[in-house]
Amino acid sequence: MRNWGIGAALALGMMAASATAGANEGQRREVPSQDGAFTGEIVGTPAEGSKFAQLQIGMSMQDVQELMDRAPDRFHTYESGKRWIPFYFGNDATRLQALFRGEGCLIFTGGNVWGGGGSELIEIEVDPSGDCYQP
Repeated sequence: MRNWGIGAALALGMMAASATAGANEGQRREVPSQDGAFTGEIVGTPAEGSKFAQLQIGMSMQDVQELMDRAPDRFHTYESGKRWIPFYFGNDATRLQALFRGEGCLIFTGGNVWGGGGSELIEIEVDPSGDCYQP
């Protein structure tokens, strides 16, 4: 009987997590960057008048911090799958995910395999709860 209770609690927890993650899934849309060179994604809809509503795909990290009037609350970098493509010289071999509490998460290109380039905003995820941040 005890195992059944644990299983039911786990199942309910998984259902709640998938409902939270799926809340913004229907609101995922591709948008062109400021210069039209590439497309990025916006997940969710920012509140009118919020600083996240003013962000644009393609902005630099510096432009974002100036607009937000602060640095991210938390951030981390990770390798994208492009890191392992032979002769890939683009600026998306690594990525940086930044959390702005009360607003959501932003993902930037992190640069090429040698550390150069990058710092372009490629994804905006509106999530005031901060659940979007996954280090």
